[in-house]
Amino acid sequence: MTDKINIKQVLFNRRMLICIFTGFSSGLPLYILISLVPAWLRTEGVDLKSIGLFALIQLPFTWKFIWAPLFDRYIPPLGRRRGWLLIAQVALVIILPAYGYLNPKLDLWTIAYLSLIVAFFSASQDIVLDAYRRELLLEAELGLGNAIHVNAYKIASLVPGALSLVLADHFAWKSVYLITALFMLPGIVMTLFVSEPELKGAPKTLRAAVVEPFEEFRSRGLKPALLILAFIFFYKLGDSMATALATPFYLDLGFTKTEIGLIAKNAGLWPSVIGGLLGGIWMIRLGINRALWIFGVVQMGAILGFAWLAMVGHDPLWLAVVIGVEALGVGLGTSAFVAFIARTTHPLYTATQFALFTSLAAVPRTFANAATGYMVEALGWKTFFLICFGLAIPGMLLLVKVAPWNAKD
Repeated sequence: MTDKINIKQVLFNRRMLICIFTGFSSGLPLYILISLVPAWLRTEGVDLKSIGLFALIQLPFTWKFIWAPLFDRYIPPLGRRRGWLLIAQVALVIILPAYGYLNPKLDLWTIAYLSLIVAFFSASQDIVLDAYRRELLLEAELGLGNAIHVNAYKIASLVPGALSLVLADHFAWKSVYLITALFMLPGIVMTLFVSEPELKGAPKTLRAAVVEPFEEFRSRGLKPALLILAFIFFYKLGDSMATALATPFYLDLGFTKTEIGLIAKNAGLWPSVIGGLLGGIWMIRLGINRALWIFGVVQMGAILGFAWLAMVGHDPLWLAVVIGVEALGVGLGTSAFVAFIARTTHPLYTATQFALFTSLAAVPRTFANAATGYMVEALGWKTFFLICFGLAIPGMLLLVKVAPWNAKD
């Protein structure tokens, strides 16, 4: 009875509601970059190699730890977290509609530069949202809170990956990007109405904000620190590469943009919602360590679904099944992974350490994903997905050291 009451208390509180808004606001601009922009480029005749190289525009997500100390040290109006959030979110609302005024065939480099700017403000928003969430949640709520955040993050993908694609069949891209940008408004409302976390030992100088987070992490021991960093790099490598060209993959199989919007994306909605909530609740019972093991296996299995779809071809039913399994598996794996990162950060240096760890996790999405277009054209879709499955194995093996099954969280 006590466990049921505790789960209910953790699940239904204001902090979990805030995690819904943080996840949606964090996911929307990223999925515009990795889902809507590639689909737009592909429909306008841009080749797969160029689209694959567009993964490099996500470099700010890899290097965001460089300017993260500024967000720990300096306090703009509205507070250290809310102030920086508002700046990033307003900038995104203003910048995103600019895509609609460009032509992919004539302005490809301009689109690349614009995407870098979007990535910078999106990464900046993520720095502050991650820090805010770590400071907001109680220790017992880290698993469920981050699961809800990731769940809302996935739901945000339905706007650029589903709604926007359907709209693109009926409206000009200028209108599509404007409507998509307006979905940033709920995040701005959240920023204006939430309370600022209490400052607890914030760095007093810029040098302290830069140096102390790295010194604290290094003090845990060189070998444990390196193992943690290796695990963060490899755990999401396989599924990150497998989904890098998901929308072009569906288009190459013969699915229309409307089919992708209505079937491929929405088929993942309820598995993602259910998987996120169940994953968070299971983490309360299982602990983060065991969740990483179980959810990681499901995550790996989801990659094989793409290889199967490559053999089946244009089949709406199998597309729905594969996307549903992918949403469940990757959603579960990401929930446990983000909870692990949150647990690994020191409360005094949330913005900088969280940014460092998530930056490392973004390396595969940025550099490895840039090669996916070349890999697909050289190997074909099926072989490509089987390689992605193999690349997921090292992360699972590292669990033996960084999150042993029988160790206490």
